Amino acid sequence: MLAAALVVAALVLPDKVVGLGPATFLRIPGEAVILAAVTIALPRRPRIVLAVVTGLLLGVVTVLNLLDMGFNQYLGRSFNPVLDWALLGDAQSYLEDSLGRTATLAATAAVIVVALLLFVLTALSMVRLSNLLARNTGAATRGTLVAGVVWITCSSLGLQVAGMPIASGRTATALKTQVQGVADTLHDEAEFRKVAGVDAFGNTPAAQLVPDLRGKDMIFTFIESYGRSAIEDPIMAPGVDTTLDERTKALAAAGYHAKSGWLTSATYGGSSWLGHSTTMSGLWISNQQRYRTVMASDHMSLTDAFEKTGDFDTVGVMPGVQKGWPEQKWYGLDKVYNAFQLGYQGPKFSWSTMPDQYALQQFQDRVHSKKPAAGRSRMSLLILTSSHQPWAPIPKMVGWDQLGDGSVFKAIQAAGNKPADVIADTTRSREEYGKSIQYSVTALTEWLRRYGTKDTVLVFLGDHQPMARVSGNHASRDVPISLVAKDPKVLDRISSWGWTDGLRPAHDAPVWKMSSFRDRFLTAYGSTPHPKTH
Repeated sequence: MLAAALVVAALVLPDKVVGLGPATFLRIPGEAVILAAVTIALPRRPRIVLAVVTGLLLGVVTVLNLLDMGFNQYLGRSFNPVLDWALLGDAQSYLEDSLGRTATLAATAAVIVVALLLFVLTALSMVRLSNLLARNTGAATRGTLVAGVVWITCSSLGLQVAGMPIASGRTATALKTQVQGVADTLHDEAEFRKVAGVDAFGNTPAAQLVPDLRGKDMIFTFIESYGRSAIEDPIMAPGVDTTLDERTKALAAAGYHAKSGWLTSATYGGSSWLGHSTTMSGLWISNQQRYRTVMASDHMSLTDAFEKTGDFDTVGVMPGVQKGWPEQKWYGLDKVYNAFQLGYQGPKFSWSTMPDQYALQQFQDRVHSKKPAAGRSRMSLLILTSSHQPWAPIPKMVGWDQLGDGSVFKAIQAAGNKPADVIADTTRSREEYGKSIQYSVTALTEWLRRYGTKDTVLVFLGDHQPMARVSGNHASRDVPISLVAKDPKVLDRISSWGWTDGLRPAHDAPVWKMSSFRDRFLTAYGSTPHPKTH
């Protein structure tokens, strides 16, 4: 009975958490009927071999289904067996930052043990069931015929239990999907290489790149997990929308005005670097393979366009980078400050290495307050991290003159929520996520109000939506984007975009693919296309 229950459960297991429920496991798996018929007809040795092989294969499919559940829940997509194994290391690092090293090692060990047990138990269960069928050939044959007739009848009539079809072919469908996914991934690599070799501005002379932004203090900033849900979800929106409206007024009082719209991100719930590179490359970089391809190419990034002009110093401030970052070359950055080069002596806030306010003050002290080389301007790329999951603990704003080396945050971090308490509660996760977005937006706009100049042009946007448990299982992939400046001519250049005035984009504001932003931005500020192909 236990062997049959395990095999049936594995055969009908869905690949999404929303598909779990009692009705899911009350279905008749067609694969079981076929395996039973074949098993009855085989002699002992081939029967045992078939049972072991199918049991191990069933274990593999079950592990892939469980991985799909996790990826769909956090990243809004299925697990890619070709590309995504490397992301498991990132997941382990995230857990270590959130829950501690001991808990992470224990969880990792438990996952490995459960996976191995799953392979062993599914294989043993298949062997036990095959032996049972062989010892009772007559009854097994009659039962298989009855099960087959019932399956065909239910399938033909579309009979359901609690909205689930009684006749299941879940495992066969899963195997077909996985095989097709592997084939598509291998095919995509060659096709995307061709796409990345085409660049509408690849041969544009330096003098014809962003001529209308010469002399400007250009800043691009990504806010972690800043998605449409923050502005429209009934739990998060009230606080976030109030903050956006208040910050719009505060900036207006300082002479700044903004326009905002929506971009559809190439990623969801995580893998922020895919959103960064999609925005900057003008290419749809939706997986790690595409990311590696474009990083190894000479396809021009938006930030690199400023470097190519010869009129801009280019700098990156990356508090989330904690190891070598060869991508600096592709982004065209003369200098990059990583997590260890900003002098922070305070505590980490789970995954986030330092509060956004501190990172922004370091940007001011180390970069923005310094004059560029004679006759040059500056383009800066900032990637903020305080709104990274698990949204516990969350920093609080302190006086800018109190930031020092970050030690002031020790008490704030100690008094904050524990990650494990927030992760386990969906409603609380949504509430704390909203608060983290409020903090990041406030820190950035307050920095601008305090340190910006008449020539400062700030573009800030989200990299992706938060994970499905926070944004919802059917949430869009849209993220807000805002352009802020004092110079009215800068905003006039994008008047045809139809963006909403202020920092809060209207629900019906234009929605573009994130990959379209680079070329639209370059064109709006006077760049002349000169295509390049390989």
